[in-house]
Amino acid sequence: MNVPVVVVAAVVGVAVAPADDPHPDVRWDFISSVEALVTLVGLTVLIKEVARTERDGTVLLAAALTTVVAWWVFVRRQRRLPFPLLDLSIFRNAAFASGVLAATIAMFAMGGLQLATTQRFQLVTGFSPLESGLLVAAVAAGSLPSSLLGGMFLHVVGLRVLIGGGLGVGAIGVGWTLVGVEHGLFWLLGGLLVTGLGLGAAMSVASTAIIGNAPARRAGMASSVEEVSYEFGSLAAVALLGSLLTTVYTLTVRLPEGAPPEAARSMTDALTAEGTGPEVLDAAFQAFGNSYEVVMIVCAGVLAVGSVLTTVLLRRYGPGSESSAYGSSH
Repeated sequence: MNVPVVVVAAVVGVAVAPADDPHPDVRWDFISSVEALVTLVGLTVLIKEVARTERDGTVLLAAALTTVVAWWVFVRRQRRLPFPLLDLSIFRNAAFASGVLAATIAMFAMGGLQLATTQRFQLVTGFSPLESGLLVAAVAAGSLPSSLLGGMFLHVVGLRVLIGGGLGVGAIGVGWTLVGVEHGLFWLLGGLLVTGLGLGAAMSVASTAIIGNAPARRAGMASSVEEVSYEFGSLAAVALLGSLLTTVYTLTVRLPEGAPPEAARSMTDALTAEGTGPEVLDAAFQAFGNSYEVVMIVCAGVLAVGSVLTTVLLRRYGPGSESSAYGSSH
């Protein structure tokens, strides 16, 4: 589905993007790019291996060593270059650091919420993939107005309210969604909309905090950090929370005697195993409900912690404050 979108974006980008005006003294550092790539690949493998129920110690150790060594080599090189690929000093800017933190946390929570909710309604309630997708699209619907209004009124309310407050509202929305599951579709949709309302506000201005607090000549670096923050949040959600769904299920499922052993592995196996009866399904549904609750609590907790951290970091970015250190050059 993404291929046609990318093709259109590539054609339009070439047609309408302004001509590049490169700095004559700056060159792309290929070695730094390779070091960053190895670091991120190692970290990705490490997260996926940690999230597995049956971990391979050799792979786990190799991924951890690769990540640490590659990151150390990358940082060491950046500190020596006159024009580093990633200027690490930029993270001393509270607004920039808060934007990165908010982008990562918001996508982690959104990814976990959508993953767990679609799984629950497909496996337990019997929704089709399309129906489940339309259900969680309520998060996107909720984020649309707050994203637009957040950008419009950023100069009035400031980064602290929109980022810290947005993550806080998102945490409330996730809690509402968890409670709403037991009270009907109307309540569930309300929770998803509130979640989107909070996360939309936080994410829309997180991008402003990242790009607006880097020098114009380092806008490419800032946009790369922004993109990695969003992607890393989604990756961590799928790897960690997806595994958490299965882990809690296997730890809490209580199958009756004579149940097929496959039913103890996952909700999907319980549905497809031969000999699955009503009692087995009831036990499986209960266990998956436990999994869903734990994942949602984790999402809400991460958002709440993120809200507190960003509010503290952005204590000087309240109503009426400047959100960008380089507003006139962007």
